[in-house]
Amino acid sequence: MSTSSAHPGMSARTYRTPIQETALVAGAVFALVGILGFVPGITTDYSQLSFAGHGSGAMLLGVFQVSVLHNIVHLLFGAAGLLMARTVPLSRYFLIGGGIVYLILSVYGLFIDQSGSANFIPINTADNWLHLALGVVLIVLGFAVTPRAGENRGMSQM
Repeated sequence: MSTSSAHPGMSARTYRTPIQETALVAGAVFALVGILGFVPGITTDYSQLSFAGHGSGAMLLGVFQVSVLHNIVHLLFGAAGLLMARTVPLSRYFLIGGGIVYLILSVYGLFIDQSGSANFIPINTADNWLHLALGVVLIVLGFAVTPRAGENRGMSQM
């Protein structure tokens, strides 16, 4: 088994940099949220879960309005994080790019009529605040979590 020259004794196949671990954890959390959106009890008013649109009455944790589409978006975003955690550059792109997407989504949520057709995901006020916080946190993590000195920034090991 080969070892990483930056980390003697550690398998090159299992070592992840801090930015890769951060992207991996973020991806796993988003995937978990997507799954939980389909779990009755964790998602209240589950019988009101619709595919898309503001009429979906289902609420993740009784707070965040969700639909099948909303849950699928979380699952896909989570999968992207899990896959992009394979390399340092992709991990950074996932965190910063995902943060930008969430900031845009929070601004979008501020300007749409929550009971109108533009609210197709759907999102409510709690979602808007969460999206704003997620956007900021993901971007900060994307810039703040950096490889340690001597680590190869282009490592592609999983």
